[in-house]
Amino acid sequence: MVDQAKVAVVTGGGRGLGRAMALGLARAGFRVAITAARNRDEIDAVAKTARLGQIHPVLADVSSEPACTALVRQVEDRLGPIDVLVNNAGRGMRYISERFLSEPSRFWDADPEVWQMVIHTNVNGPFFMSRAVVPGMISRGWGRIINISVNYDTMRRRGFSPYGPSKAALESETVIWAQDLAGTGTTVNALLPGGASMTGMIPDEVPPEVRARLISPEIMVPPLLWLVSNDSSDFTGKRLNASHWDPTLPASEAAARASEEAG
Repeated sequence: MVDQAKVAVVTGGGRGLGRAMALGLARAGFRVAITAARNRDEIDAVAKTARLGQIHPVLADVSSEPACTALVRQVEDRLGPIDVLVNNAGRGMRYISERFLSEPSRFWDADPEVWQMVIHTNVNGPFFMSRAVVPGMISRGWGRIINISVNYDTMRRRGFSPYGPSKAALESETVIWAQDLAGTGTTVNALLPGGASMTGMIPDEVPPEVRARLISPEIMVPPLLWLVSNDSSDFTGKRLNASHWDPTLPASEAAARASEEAG
């Protein structure tokens, strides 16, 4: 549990990894704001799952800079200064093609508007959100930014553009921002499940036997809680693979074994 109720924002908190991380932070004592671009019902359902008052749903499209600025202002007016930002909201390959797994898409066949939507959400969104919260974190001398990433294979996989390139860019943002924020008390790290997980990005064509092998989103919670703790103050600019997290080890040792340089 946190000593004093800190405030966290989890973008894309209505399902999958975002839902699991939001509920995990709430159980640990954080006051959590979660966002969705359009589906209010999803984030309302997550808020009802948590203890009363722990999770606050907000409609906001992180691909819009004005929306991100307004979101941060709204959360801080309601809950207080933002201590933790989890940049989880993302658009996947389903927007390019529902059959992207069985029929790899060629980059030149992608609709330019859909391509831009994915990039705006996955690359610009974390920038807009981080830009809005960092001044406050610097002034208070403490903050945590966690960018949700993917396996390197996904960044390089045939047929996976623009999603793969967008996540490669996010890891570059992680490395550069960590250096920009060195010595401020605010860290920036990437966190990934370590394999295909049960999220809204999984297409309907995936057979039940494959779905049964997907990683549970709950795998993200233990490493996330360490990243947002005081114990991780010297850990920045890295990527943490949740699948490699060993819960039998002390958290700092588990983090060391599950981490590598981001980018």
